Formats: sequence, structure tokens, C-alpha cells
Amino acid sequence: MLPALLRTFSWHELRRHPWRSAAAVAAVMLGVALGFAVHVINASALEEFSQAVRAVEGRPDLELRATRGALPESLYGLVAKAPQVQIASPWLELPVRARSGAARAGVPLRVLGADTLLLPAMAPALAPRVSEGGDRLAMLAPATVFLNPAAQQALGLGAIDARTPPITLQAGLATYSVRVAGTVAAGGPPLALMDIGAAQDLFGRAGELTRIDLRLRPGGTRAALERALAALPGWSAGVQFAAPQDAVQRVDSLSRAYRVNLTVLALVALFTGAFLVFSVLALSVAQRAPQLALLAVLGATPRERLALVLLESAALGLAGSAAGIALGAALAALALRLLGGDLGGGYFAGVQPALQWSTAAALVYGLLGVAAALAGGWWPARQAQRLPPAQTLKGLGSQGGRAGHPWAGIVLIAASALLASVPPIFGIPLAAYVAVGLLLVGGMALLPWLVQALLARLAPLAARNTLALLALERARRMPAGAAVAVGGVVAALSLAVALTVMVTSFRGSVGQWLDSVLPAPLYLRAAGVAGGDEAAVFPPGFADALARLPGVARVQALRSSSVQLQASRPAVALLARPLGGDPARALPLVGPALPVPPGRVGVYVSEAAADLYGARPGADWPALSEAFRPPALDEKALEATFFIAGVWRDYVRQHGAIALDSQDFARLTGDRRASDLALWPAPGADADALRAQVLARARLDLGEAAAAALEVTSAEAIRARSLAIFDRSFAVTYWLQAVAIAIGLFGVAASFSAQVLARRKEFGLLVHLGLTRRQILAVVAGEGAAWTAVGALAGLLLGLAVAAVLVHVVNPQSFHWTMDMALPWPRLAALAGAVVAVGTLTAWLAGRQAAGRDAVMAVKEDW
Repeated sequence: MLPALLRTFSWHELRRHPWRSAAAVAAVMLGVALGFAVHVINASALEEFSQAVRAVEGRPDLELRATRGALPESLYGLVAKAPQVQIASPWLELPVRARSGAARAGVPLRVLGADTLLLPAMAPALAPRVSEGGDRLAMLAPATVFLNPAAQQALGLGAIDARTPPITLQAGLATYSVRVAGTVAAGGPPLALMDIGAAQDLFGRAGELTRIDLRLRPGGTRAALERALAALPGWSAGVQFAAPQDAVQRVDSLSRAYRVNLTVLALVALFTGAFLVFSVLALSVAQRAPQLALLAVLGATPRERLALVLLESAALGLAGSAAGIALGAALAALALRLLGGDLGGGYFAGVQPALQWSTAAALVYGLLGVAAALAGGWWPARQAQRLPPAQTLKGLGSQGGRAGHPWAGIVLIAASALLASVPPIFGIPLAAYVAVGLLLVGGMALLPWLVQALLARLAPLAARNTLALLALERARRMPAGAAVAVGGVVAALSLAVALTVMVTSFRGSVGQWLDSVLPAPLYLRAAGVAGGDEAAVFPPGFADALARLPGVARVQALRSSSVQLQASRPAVALLARPLGGDPARALPLVGPALPVPPGRVGVYVSEAAADLYGARPGADWPALSEAFRPPALDEKALEATFFIAGVWRDYVRQHGAIALDSQDFARLTGDRRASDLALWPAPGADADALRAQVLARARLDLGEAAAAALEVTSAEAIRARSLAIFDRSFAVTYWLQAVAIAIGLFGVAASFSAQVLARRKEFGLLVHLGLTRRQILAVVAGEGAAWTAVGALAGLLLGLAVAAVLVHVVNPQSFHWTMDMALPWPRLAALAGAVVAVGTLTAWLAGRQAAGRDAVMAVKEDW
């Protein structure tokens, strides 16, 4: 029977109202497409990154890296002689900027110095291929590089041959001209290969290595090698053993929370699409109520009517999911071609991946679309199941249910509160996401009770106005209908309020953080230089030379470095700056700074470092002490016991950061170079004149070419640029808010249309009792105002609760930082007021047709 009804009854409804069904299909399609596209882009980028890492790092069994700084080349001979080692391959890696005639702005490039004779065995994808007619020994020549395809494309170079012009590499403040002698096959971001000896000579890195790749002999194990090397006299804990897959794991773990949050954000459209399916089917069931009642009289059971509407919703979901998968794949392919694999997080910058299709992922997102449609169609299907045949055939419509007890909603909200306190699972706030879902469902379950309770208190205020009293009493005595009518608005407004509060809180906290970490009016640094030790371009004494300039009141040297505490995690940033006796003035501390015990070195960890490594204030940090020991066998290790004296906020380094005093850093490392210089102009000094003086002094002390690579930037410009990047990153949330509210208002219109169609005889009776059409429209608009006002209040309260979970649970568990919750009351009031105004107008428009001549004539049906 059901297949026959689908072919006739349901198909006839689709042909009569194709655009209504198309809107529901489009909503499901959009939600599935956004979620699937985000998944495909991230999966493709991660797979491309993994392939690039495997191509560049080759096929070693083990890697040796320094926990801080560079490996001394003296270790290479000792490691290569170990009985467990078959091949040892030394590497030197440098981040530079490359320029050519076609790319004068500069291209980020990774220079790899390797033993080219070992590459065919250790990293075949990096084996140099000399250009046609070139010198076969060019791979050993000084100042000679081999480019991969990404570097060739970025630099605008065609086929490599003898006529290919030299390119310029900028490392720090120095520039070098190198010859391009051929290519390498490795994919991934732009890179250049050099002979390791030539790279050490060119960049002044004699005696330094970045890593040593090891191929073990048959039967050799990592544990045996570690024991053998640890037995060497003076072997330091500053050397770290890592597996080749650790690089992929580092990026995967670092980007996982970002990718999951982006996917959840994309699925907001699918969540609101379920309400659109609900609205479309609710209107359809209301319009077809007499036909459904006639089917019941002819023998259709309530279960069959339920199944019929659910099959209709499943058909909408299936059509939307199929179209969404196709659209999502097309969007992913377009985004990968135009934007590469990075969606704003910076984890896959420079990666140009090919689309990685996943049938399993397509099925999952397709099933999510069908499930969302079924969830949206459940209530209309239940309405069709509970429809009273005789009463409906008389045109009396269905009666609104009572509010009932609020226990179900209270239990769901209590469960949400409990789940919000659950720690993250595999680094993802899964319990918090479920808590948000339960909070929304619990709030929706309390909506009928809230409507009845609030309107009951407002009813005495309207006792002297017949129309207002009629509107309020009708709205109060139909709480279930009110919940259905404004449910979409409550869900959409709560999400809009939550996102607005979260973004405002985040932006406000970032602004306060920028004010704290940018105390100086001006900053001097090298433009386009990578962070870490490579950014340490200012020699000792240069800051003192600038401080003696007549327009300078004070100069503060800042140093950036890094330390590798765990091989499976990204390196932790190490920031050295003058802290003096009051660290709270230099760092945005969370809580008071603890006094540092004698004989300890005080460090201040970011919230991310505290979460990821269990660093707690008031305790020593032995792992950091071990990482600071130099790896050189002939160098005496400095004994330093680090004491965690405080925790501070950092919204840039998700992998963690450690701050310590500049004097402690220089004493422990012997390195007094600076990465950035903070400048305080003298009172009355002109900023432009001061810039000119600083750059003139740089030309005198550092050279013309070095000074050309420097930039003097104001703190206001850095702050404005940072907040502009923040606003661009969150622009999609405003679009999602608009889509969610539009879908919610469409649901209000559809729900009101369904209800007024069922109330035509009620309106006709009011006309016979003397009410004019204008008064009836006023009653309908009053009901709409009452319902949407309660819905706006509920959406506002529910949105604030969801925002609290996002701000205080999801963000700390995802990105390991906290923020202060800020409530933009003017914007929230504007949102709620707009919803009430538009909802009232929507109800008035929906009631216009129902209050016409058809309503008057409908009363005759019972005569």
C-alpha cells in the first residue's frame, strides 16, 4: 500500500508544490555539501602532507634530532660507527625566502642539505636530476640547488636548463645567489636540495646538522641502539630519537581540533536544514489533513500514515544528500585548485593536494543528511498518525496539547551540565559537543512549559483589551503549537547568540592580549623571516647602539627559539624577554606569579603548554632541564633546574610556549642574539624620523643589504593586522548566523501557515461574531508576537548557555586557551528584536488568506 501511496498521493503533492520541497532538499544539500567538502579538503591536505613528508624524509628507521638548537656534526661519526646502524644520513634544513625575476616578492622555500650520494638509498624522491646538458657532478658543486615542481612553479621558472637564471635566497638578513642545476621529484611545498657541505659553507653553518636519519641493520632495534649510544661517555639527553611518522602525527594532532571544529561548524547548516524539513512537512500535513483523514476512513492505519510521512522526509533527505555529496565534491575540488589545502588554520599552508575521494565518508555524510531529514519529519509524521479522522473531515483541526511536565527537559539539561565537565577524548571535546546538543534539545523540550508559564503571567495585563486577551489566551492554551511554531527560531537564535558571544569574547580577549604583549609603540624585525632561531638576526650590541640614538628612549631585545619536549608533538616556542621583578607587566598572566626559589630558573608556561605537558605552577620541570642540556659530547652540560612560576595566555602558539628572562636564556645558552627589538620613542620624537634613524643605523652596523630586509612596524599596525586576520577567519560564522535565522523564520511562516489553515472555521466564527478582518489579523499578529517574544527570550537564554559551553569548555579543550566571556548586549538585543519583529510580520502575512472570504464560507461546512 505504501509504494502505491508514494506514487500517487505523495507525488501529487510534490507536483503541486515543487518549490517548497525543493527548499527542503536545498537545505539538506547545503548542509551535507559543506560538511563533506570540509572533510574532503582536510583529508586531501593531510594525505598530501603525509606523502610529502615520506618523500622528503625517505625511508629511515629512526631519526636523531636535537631537543634545542642544532646537532653537532661530531655526533655523526659516532652514530655511524654504532654496530646497529647500517646507513647514517646527515641533513641540514633551513627556511629561506627565494626570489627570481618572476617572483620578486619572495617565496617561502625549504632548503635541504643532504649527502647526495646516499639519497638513492635513503630518499629516492630527492635524488637530484641534472638538467639536459648539465654537469653530472653539479650535485656536489657549491651554491647549486635542485628544485622540486612546487618551487619551479612558485618561482615562475620553466624547464630547467643552462639558460635558467640564478635565484636569490634570503636567510635571516643575508642574501645568496645560487644556480639552479636541475630538479627533484619530491612533491609537497616548495623546496630546494643542496649538497650538505655546500649548504654548510654557503649559509655559515659549519659543524651543524638538523637531523641524522638512520637505517638499522637486519636484527637491529631502536632499544638496542639507544642503549649503545647512551653508554657513550658524556652522551646527552639533548638528543631525541624520533620515528619517521612522528612528523605526520605532529601535524595531525595539532590540526585535529581545528578540523573537527570546522566540520561541526559546517554541519550547523545541516542542523538548521532539519528544521526546514520539519516546517515544509508540517505545512504539507496541515494542508493535506482532510486527505489523510479520508485515507484513515478508507483503512489506512495510524502506523501507515506515520510511515508515509517519514518516507516522504526520507525521500527529501536522500535527494538532498545525493545532491550534497556531488556539490561537496565539486566545492572541494574547486577549493583545492584555488586555495590549496589550507582553510585558514595555517596547518597546511603551501600544500597543493589532489582530491582524495572517500566512499565511506560520502556514505557517512549522506546518512547524516537522511537522518537530519527524518528527525525533521518526525513531528509532522506523528501529527499525521494522531490525526482524528472525523474531527478533521469536519474541518475543526487538531487541538493543541498541554505543556505537560518539564522533567524531560530538566533531565536533558542536567545531563548536558554533567557532560560539559568530561575531559576531552583523543584531544577532541566530544562530550562537550554532545552537551551542546542535549542543551538545545532540553531547551526545546522546556519550550511549551515556558510558553505557558510566561504567557499566564502576561494574561492579566491584557484583561481590558479583548483582542490582546484573545491573542494571549489562544497562545497560552496552545503551548505545544507555540513550541512547534517557534522551535526553529529558538534553535536558530540560540546558535546565533552562542556564536556571537563566542566570537565577541574571543575577539575581546585577543585584543586585550595584543595590548599586553605589544607594550612598545614600535618594533624592528626582519621581514619575511621564519620564526624560531632563524629569526635571531640582530647581533649582540645592536640593541645598545639603537638605544643611544637621540630619538630613542628605550630598547628591549626579544628572542624567539624552540625546544622539542616530545617527538610526537610540535616543538614548544621559547620566548626570552626582560621580565625583571614583575612578570605580570610583560606577560598576560593567569593568576599571580609565584616567587622563584633560590637556585631555580623561573619559567612561565602558556595555557597550552600547561595542558599538553602537565606543567603546573609551583613545581620543577625536569623534562625542560633535560632538553636544555647541549648535545655536544665535548661540551659541559649546564645544570639548570626550571621552576614553573606562572601560567600566561597565548593565542598564537597552540602547541605551547615557555617564557623566561632574557638574562637566564643568555646564561644557559651563551646566545645573546635578538629576534625582535621593541622601541620606545623619546617624548616628542617624530615616528617617521625615528624610523629613518633606526634604518640608517642598521645600514651602518649591519650593511645595506641587511637593512633593506628590515621593517619598522607600529604596535597599532600589528594589532590592526592581527584583528583583521581574526575577522576574516570568523566571517563564515556571521553567514551561518544569517542562514540559521532565515531558516528559522521560514519555519515560523510555514508553521503559522499550517495552523491558520487548520483554523479557518475558527476565524470564520470570529467574523460571524462581529470581528473585522483587520481585527482577526491583529489577533494572529498578536499570537505571533507573543510566541516569537517567548521564543526570542528562550533562544537568548539558551544561546547564552551554549556560549558558556563553547567559551569555557570547547575552546579550552580544543585549543588549550581560555578567554573572558563578554556579552554584547546591544547586538543581542538587536538580534532578538529583529526576530520578534519579523516573526510578528510573518504571522500577520500567514493569517491574511485565512481571514478572508474562504474562512467565512468554511463555517457553512458544518451546517
